[in-house]
Amino acid sequence: MTAWWTALRIARREARRAKGRSALVVAMIALPVLALTFAAASYDMFQLTPDEKATQLLGTADARVEWAGTGTVTQSPDAESYSIDGSPVIDAVADKDVLAQLPGGGRVTQTGLGMIELRTAAGVGRLNTREVDLGSPLVDGFATLLDGRAPTGTSEVALTRQAVGRLDAGVGDTVQSVDRSRSWTVTGIVEFPSQLQETIAFPAGAMPAESDAFSPNVWLWDAPGPVTWTQVRELNQHGFVVLSRAVLRDPPPAAALQTTDATEAVAIGGLVAGLGVLEVVLLAGPAFAVGARRRQRELALVAANGGTPAHLRRIVLADGVVLGALAAAVGLVLGVLAAFALRPLIELYVVQARAGGYRVFPLALLAIVGVAVGTGLLGALVPAFTAARVNVVAALTGRRGVHRSRKRWLALGLALVAGGTGVAAYGAWESSPNVILAGLIVGQFGLVLCTPALVGLIARLGRVLPLTPRIALRDTARNRAAAAPAIAAVMAAVAGSVAIGVILTADSARLDATYRASMPLGNARITHFDRSHDITKPDPIPDLDTVAATARRHLPAAGTAQIGWAVCADIPPAKRRECGLGTRLPKDQECPYANDTGVPLSRADQRAARRDARCAHGMGAWGGGGIQVGDGSVVPALTGATGAELARARATLDAGGVVVDNPRYLVDGKVTLELYDPTADGDGTITPEKAAKLRTLVVPGYAPRVDGVAFGTIVSPAAVRAAGYAVEFNGIVVATERMPTQDERDALSAALFELNAGLQSTVEARPSAGSDPIMLILAAAAGLITLGAAGIATGLAAADGRADLATLGAVGASPGVRRRLSLSQSGVIAGLGSVLGVLAGLGASVAVLVAYNQASADRWPVDPPYPLGVPWTTVAVVLVVPVVAMLGAGLLTRSRLPVERRRA
Repeated sequence: MTAWWTALRIARREARRAKGRSALVVAMIALPVLALTFAAASYDMFQLTPDEKATQLLGTADARVEWAGTGTVTQSPDAESYSIDGSPVIDAVADKDVLAQLPGGGRVTQTGLGMIELRTAAGVGRLNTREVDLGSPLVDGFATLLDGRAPTGTSEVALTRQAVGRLDAGVGDTVQSVDRSRSWTVTGIVEFPSQLQETIAFPAGAMPAESDAFSPNVWLWDAPGPVTWTQVRELNQHGFVVLSRAVLRDPPPAAALQTTDATEAVAIGGLVAGLGVLEVVLLAGPAFAVGARRRQRELALVAANGGTPAHLRRIVLADGVVLGALAAAVGLVLGVLAAFALRPLIELYVVQARAGGYRVFPLALLAIVGVAVGTGLLGALVPAFTAARVNVVAALTGRRGVHRSRKRWLALGLALVAGGTGVAAYGAWESSPNVILAGLIVGQFGLVLCTPALVGLIARLGRVLPLTPRIALRDTARNRAAAAPAIAAVMAAVAGSVAIGVILTADSARLDATYRASMPLGNARITHFDRSHDITKPDPIPDLDTVAATARRHLPAAGTAQIGWAVCADIPPAKRRECGLGTRLPKDQECPYANDTGVPLSRADQRAARRDARCAHGMGAWGGGGIQVGDGSVVPALTGATGAELARARATLDAGGVVVDNPRYLVDGKVTLELYDPTADGDGTITPEKAAKLRTLVVPGYAPRVDGVAFGTIVSPAAVRAAGYAVEFNGIVVATERMPTQDERDALSAALFELNAGLQSTVEARPSAGSDPIMLILAAAAGLITLGAAGIATGLAAADGRADLATLGAVGASPGVRRRLSLSQSGVIAGLGSVLGVLAGLGASVAVLVAYNQASADRWPVDPPYPLGVPWTTVAVVLVVPVVAMLGAGLLTRSRLPVERRRA
């Protein structure tokens, strides 16, 4: 301990002497400590205690009860999940009726949930609704009146602050229903601590008919005594879901059986945290290495006076302990302050609920301190062992010697790269994110070990380069203990960013490839839906010519056409819309491996199904259109067909036929239509047995060859009439000249609502349009790490090479040489790390994707393969960063060459 105490005193003195380098290391270690402290304190504040959770969810009541169904309920102790063995209770229940079902009586206050459409500041929007008696003492803590008074009656409401902004209404203002037939006066501003969302609060029992109440029968219950788990289970037998304060405080042993996927999440979090620590160690390592080199003469004197290699190691390791502890203190203070300061923003914009209190999670902070000190020790570990092997004579005479990479480290690095790639590929084969991430981390460790040898290999190119790049490459190879970790840090950051970017790009491209658009990109469909809620008196369909004119005013329309559906003729309106028709797939075109039993096929059957063309069409895809009625004018807008394909499709419809997107429905140029009529075929679901007995109609058919559009089936009006049905045109399709903007789409929605509340518009837009912001964030993170590592390594190289710069000045080098040398040193670190990182990231991600595609090659239904592509945005950012780093180093470096006197 005496030796360690002496080493710590030396480290403390050295930290004061080398303030710049010490501050750099403290900042690098303190940054992740700050982030971890912020996360730990925030987690603890939002991890509610049982009493805090009960207050937010129950107010001062003993329990919350929901009459969910007519049968037995099975629920979790926290009532967050449940199932009903019976029919749900939909109609509202009076307070007295629920009290009659609750043992011991007591009192209740209603807190039903729902949603409602209202006039907003921008047009029309949906908001959450709650029934709550803000004057009841039972809601204290569950709801808080911030301003004004509690609403009473059926014409008053209270709003949350979020709803105030959405509705542009405050206390004393009014809010209106969509059709402006009703209005409510805002009497107060309310807050629900467990739900900081846009909510409008109605008095208990005053939820309007316009509201879609998805949980109407919910009450806070002031019971005669604590509601035990036994009582909860008894109430479950009568269809009640119960959240009890007593159960929250003392959950039953069965709660321990509730399993989650937290283990996998913790494992992934641990791997990611380990990768982050690796980055910090790689960035801090060069600073310790340069510190040890700058103190080489001092360490040599210790060795010359009887110091052992263990003493030298302790002196350097003590630097890591001192700076790690200092960084931990700085990071803890800043992290706690940041968590406390940002708590209101996290409550509003992230969690959307109030925190329980100001807490800091002491056990987690203690672990973080250990991580910080451990990180400092790991960063100083390699420099410490290097310093322990110091050549005393060379150090005292000022010679540095030549350091070569050991072949065993190169061999171990290559083995880890190969092993990590294999592990990641196996993880992809088994679809295990944990294994994939572990393999990538092992591979990155291998690349770190290979970096010194790569630096030495590339340094040989310096023979053909000009003076300053040649010196930069020579110094990088000579000072590998400082340069290699910085290059490895850049490489690791860039490799991770590029690998994730490749996977995200492939996932986006795969999603785009499996999506089946129902219309060409940018085209629109406007359809009228009946909102009358009375099938005997349906809403009249508006004039479609007026609808088309409205669409042309707000969209870049190239043309419009009317579409409709088949309805029953000459029967009451209550039945006429239940008639319909559809295409029948010929028996010889049905997939023989399709089944509805839910039992997966054997691997042999799956391979056979993949080879069968009848089983391949449309599998693994989503989207697409249905059946619509229209003449030849709808073909361009729905299919995008042109030229001869458009002409043949129009001719088929003009001849009384149908146009389909799947040629498997065609037999000798004909399509068979199945006809359904409730008067002849009965109401209810059409089973396969019923479908086989339906009437059929054979009409001309055609399947135009169009790319990427699954428009479904277009039936001509003549075919509908030949089936004995009538055509009801209820909408239009719009062919556009370009993709409509969001403003144009919003303006169209508003205009259509003013025209008729039942009109709804849809614009075809593929799901992967635009770039994923996650890729830009990853690229930016890799760029920042690259800039930081390049700046750190360049500054350390400049500090370590002052003697070389003095020699250059002594032999007549111009002042600009230092600037160009600094620029070259930065370029070597950032450029080499970025190029190696891009190659490593591409290699790792391709291996993972190829393994996954190979694993799913025999699966059926078809699982579309991931396409291999390069995330050019990410690659461009990380490759431009070295240029920025070089320019920054060149501009910020002083050109005056130092003059140093050699120490005796």
